[in-house]
Amino acid sequence: MKTKKRILAAVLIMALLTALTGCSTYPDVTIDLTTGEVRIGDQAAGDTQAKYNEAEPAGVKGELLYWSEDSAAAASIRDYVAEVTDINSDKYIPVEDRIAVFDMDGTLIGELYPSYFEYMMFIHRALHDDTFEAPDDMREFAEALEEGVYGGKVPDNSELLHAKYAGQAYAGMTVEEMRDYTRAFMQTEADGFTNLTKGDAFYWPMVSLVQYLADNDFTCYIVSGSSRTICREVIADWLPIPDNRVIGMSYSMLASGQGDTDGLEYVYSADDKVILGEDLILKTIKMNKVSAISQEIGKVPVLSFGNSSGDYSMANYVTDSNKYSTFVMMLCCDDLERENGNLKKAAEMEEMCQKSGWVPVSMKNDWKTIYGEGVTKKKAE
Repeated sequence: MKTKKRILAAVLIMALLTALTGCSTYPDVTIDLTTGEVRIGDQAAGDTQAKYNEAEPAGVKGELLYWSEDSAAAASIRDYVAEVTDINSDKYIPVEDRIAVFDMDGTLIGELYPSYFEYMMFIHRALHDDTFEAPDDMREFAEALEEGVYGGKVPDNSELLHAKYAGQAYAGMTVEEMRDYTRAFMQTEADGFTNLTKGDAFYWPMVSLVQYLADNDFTCYIVSGSSRTICREVIADWLPIPDNRVIGMSYSMLASGQGDTDGLEYVYSADDKVILGEDLILKTIKMNKVSAISQEIGKVPVLSFGNSSGDYSMANYVTDSNKYSTFVMMLCCDDLERENGNLKKAAEMEEMCQKSGWVPVSMKNDWKTIYGEGVTKKKAE
């Protein structure tokens, strides 16, 4: 049964990749019909995730891996965890209140391949997916977004325009179909890197950090500006965070037979399936992250991890609204050799951390590896 499912998934992947054209080049996809193994070029789908599992020393639990030995950031999180989990400490936090929130794009997984995962998948859907015919206004925006992504300047108000058109682009899909579509796109290569797919572009030190916190009885949540359904599929193989702890951009959902009937009047039946609607409910960035946390978690977290100004509100909420000792960490993307770093933005983030009392993380200096061995950044042509 597992083999059949893998082969079906592989067929979906091949159908998607066959339709991909334009700015990105995607390697050949092959399927072993005996095992169902999918290979993208010379790399098996999921190879990077398997390498991560193999690299983690057997039996290690409750330790922080892949961080530099002299990392002050790593030392600070270890010290914090040790203090708040010590029942004899005056800063002890009960297990039920050990809540950590993580941004996803740029914090747990790379966001510049060459742009956010969900931006690139929307561009494919609107412009390069032969199974979907985008309306003229959606296509016009997608073309401007694609040009901006590769040219270095996206259109004004792209966040809200993307949220609007992405809802329309996937409307009518069941949740399972949307997750399958996401899974297929995850197998495309991370633009600008070798031996790395978009779905495997997780930061190894951050994956270890999530596991480290879970081992110390912290409950971890994703709080992302990306679609909740997309986030759930992207993290499924990598992080010990279940679907019900993923908070993200939300759209309306309908019964497949509901039509225009209001949900207050329609009764779900055995013939129905839940499908995606096109109406945006909440774009979870900035203050909207705070309101979503308050509504869905019902408690103020004690730890916050982010990488951009879109995460400032979440960080301030954690530190300013708490009865417990708190910890905020912000990634500074200052690595030009192993990642698409930006020294100006990294310096601005470090300055913000110093001003706010947050802990900055230097990707260049604090991490032994970013994506593991064998992954390299391509040289600019």
